Amino acid sequence: MPFIDKSLFILKKHFVVFFIIIAQTSWSQEIQLTDYAEVSVITAGPGNELYEGFGHSTIRIVDKKLGIDLAYNYGIFDFDAPNFYLNFAKGKMLYKLQRYPFYLFVKSYQQDRRWIKEQVLNLNLVEKQQFFEFLETNAKPENASYFYDPFFNNCATKIPEITKIILKEKVSFNTKYANSNLSIRQLMNNEIPWNTWGSFGINLALGSKIDQSALANDYLYLPDYVSKAFNFASINNNGQIENLVKETRNILTYKEIALKSSLTNPLLIFSLILIIGLYITFLDIKKKSLSKWFDSLIFLITGLIGVIICFLWFFTDHSATPNNFNLLWAFAPNLFVAFGLRKGIGKRWLKNYLLIALVMIFAVFLVWIFKIQLLPTAVFPFLILITVRYFWLLKYSLLTSKK
Repeated sequence: MPFIDKSLFILKKHFVVFFIIIAQTSWSQEIQLTDYAEVSVITAGPGNELYEGFGHSTIRIVDKKLGIDLAYNYGIFDFDAPNFYLNFAKGKMLYKLQRYPFYLFVKSYQQDRRWIKEQVLNLNLVEKQQFFEFLETNAKPENASYFYDPFFNNCATKIPEITKIILKEKVSFNTKYANSNLSIRQLMNNEIPWNTWGSFGINLALGSKIDQSALANDYLYLPDYVSKAFNFASINNNGQIENLVKETRNILTYKEIALKSSLTNPLLIFSLILIIGLYITFLDIKKKSLSKWFDSLIFLITGLIGVIICFLWFFTDHSATPNNFNLLWAFAPNLFVAFGLRKGIGKRWLKNYLLIALVMIFAVFLVWIFKIQLLPTAVFPFLILITVRYFWLLKYSLLTSKK
């Protein structure tokens, strides 16, 4: 899918890296495909890991007469690349097109028991050759890399993109596949269970840009919708409008894997924190005291999350992290309040700060109700807790200042 494909690990396991390096020298100019050639869009089902949860797309070119059967995979990256984790955090992630034997692609999905579907394209020999030469040229080391974006430039979006480049005005993509009137975030959340830490983290990090109603082209970051788009697409063959997909085949037919929530899921953990926090607040109110350690911990956690959100928003190239309204409750200045709380009780600045914080939390609920940005559902028990604690802290601060 959008994030990673495991086929490269299978390649290394089978000791064919040398073959790939040798084969990268383009021989497409020397080889002319025959009438036995086929160009196909390959869609694979989701796997057990979060990065596999969206499925995967690739292109297959096969010519049985010439003994060619290759996968052209835009979903490869290298963990060992220089500054890999830093570039990943900064949104400067380099993916690349890798060409290798198709049976290895199948083998990797067979091991994980993930289904594979093939859509054979309705192309003439000239068009098949154009696909072959285009992909061979782009598989060269100097052309293979591209800056990855999980929503706008990934292994799935590449396939309709290069199809339009090669076939130009001859191909037409009907937008019937995009009739659900969903946002990019809703499309993403349909693919992964909401009550998982992966879903929680992704939704926490991404801003309101992906909450706008998705255009037809925006659906194509998901392999399933690429497959649907090709099903609705047409091609002009010498004045005859025909289906772009000539034939659909099932290569592997395993039952689709569904990601599952763990026992220690976000909603359960935050609900337990809420119960504990309400109990601590009950005792504080009864004793007319303040558990400063608990409030300092809340300010510290929300402040740290706010710093991360600010970093992703202002200091990275991620396209979907700006304009993140989670910053209203995960407020970066809370980090300073966490360390100044002990001396700040009863101070005017703290009372003003708490009033502002409560207004921002109220705004969070408005943002969610009016669907300006959908927040992680599991975070709401925590929002209730910090609202209750801010109210009690404000009231205690007012009582202290009167003494």
